[in-house]
Amino acid sequence: MSDNQTMMQYFEWYLPDDGLWWKRCAAKAPNLSDLGITRVWLPPAYKATSRDDVGYGVYDMYDLGEFDQKGTVRTKYGTKDEYLEAVKAFHESGIQVFADIVLNHRMGGDEVETVTAVTDSASDRNVQVGGEEKIKVWSKFLFPGRKGKYSNFTWNHTHFTGTDATATDVSPDMVYRFKGKEWDRDTDPEFGNFDYLMGMNVDMDNPQVVKETEKWMKWYIGLTGIDGLRLDAVKHISFQFYRDFLKDIRKSTGLELPAVGEYWSGDVGRLVYYLETVEYSMSLFDVCLHYNFYNAAREGGNYDMRHILEGTLTAQCPDNAVTFVDNHDTQYGQSLQSPIEDWFKPLAYAMILLRKEGIPCVFYSDYYGNPVRSRPMVPNLGKLIKLRKTCAYGEQTDYMDNDHVIGWTRSGDREHADSGMAVVLSNAEGGKLSMMMGKENAGTVFYDALGNCPEETVVGDDGFAAFRTEGGNVSVWVRKKPFEELVINE
Repeated sequence: MSDNQTMMQYFEWYLPDDGLWWKRCAAKAPNLSDLGITRVWLPPAYKATSRDDVGYGVYDMYDLGEFDQKGTVRTKYGTKDEYLEAVKAFHESGIQVFADIVLNHRMGGDEVETVTAVTDSASDRNVQVGGEEKIKVWSKFLFPGRKGKYSNFTWNHTHFTGTDATATDVSPDMVYRFKGKEWDRDTDPEFGNFDYLMGMNVDMDNPQVVKETEKWMKWYIGLTGIDGLRLDAVKHISFQFYRDFLKDIRKSTGLELPAVGEYWSGDVGRLVYYLETVEYSMSLFDVCLHYNFYNAAREGGNYDMRHILEGTLTAQCPDNAVTFVDNHDTQYGQSLQSPIEDWFKPLAYAMILLRKEGIPCVFYSDYYGNPVRSRPMVPNLGKLIKLRKTCAYGEQTDYMDNDHVIGWTRSGDREHADSGMAVVLSNAEGGKLSMMMGKENAGTVFYDALGNCPEETVVGDDGFAAFRTEGGNVSVWVRKKPFEELVINE
């Protein structure tokens, strides 16, 4: 396995509801390993509110496509056995599997309860706008199809903090907070506090909930053999909870269990504060870098590329940053819609795949394309991933003092034969940079592995060479002989 970890988010929002996804994952595992993918993030594997749910409308986390519940045995992606086979196939190909863990809420309750609640403003949850009233809510989760297998724990209103809907109505301007409950204060400060997100809000201050959640996590790890966790919506859950939860699970299982959290904020200060609070027990997706890419793509030649890394987690906490270009939430039509424009995606992927900071996460739709939403695959993305695997090693030297044409070199190392590279990209007119590859490389011929520049360049006696790129494009210059043919097995 390459020293360079590379993750792929192996799903997107608009996958077909045919129950064949886990089988497709198993079939593609060898190709992904050959490409250079070392980790895959798979979608939520447990039963949601319906068969076509992407997986975030969580109903029963013990049902991985095994029981007849919510009108289906399988999930959108397949059955429990097919999921386990997919995990096995990835492991046999040397790829770690990260499971999508959604603990914030439950949806699709089985029975209604009458509870006493007060109403808080949806725009400021610290402001109460209504007194006590009796409401009916779908808060009893009995899991009749599972009949107590794996766990006899059932849920009722005491295990939740509140909701935004009664059994008959949704309240867009307020949220119901159950009597005797308080929103967690150590959450994101948006909307006063952002404890409540959707559905029935799980009460992480309830000892029974914490105990059952830890029990489930140990069961899930033991059954599936997953290697890591993608933690959904961490800014909506008590910061203290995940700090303690991860510590306890790692201690009890004896596993390293790397984790990456989704804290959706463009404010790097909030991301750094969260990492400090959870004692750096996880990494976070670098949302700030995504928004820099988004703005750079929209502004085109008016964007100053010297600032592309400023205000990002990658710049401030590179060891805890997972970098990405797009994901299932930023796709067209989704709540966090902010897709990177097509022309800029090769530049963005070069920045996350070929630099030393962070662990990059490639989006499924960018690699394969998305015919449902008429989105093309990103040109040369497979080559960029493979170049990371073969060449992106050694000391990094930046050349970031031009507002449109920027670049960097990687010196290579002895452990990876013929490694090292020079990367040049431009958001406006084309240009070239004189960059150091080292006197030891004098006379070495480099070529653009992406094929955007047809000429070759030779390292001079002083160790420098001129590396060029076309306008609005990226070029990756590597030693000519070993890498003339980059074979990508789709």
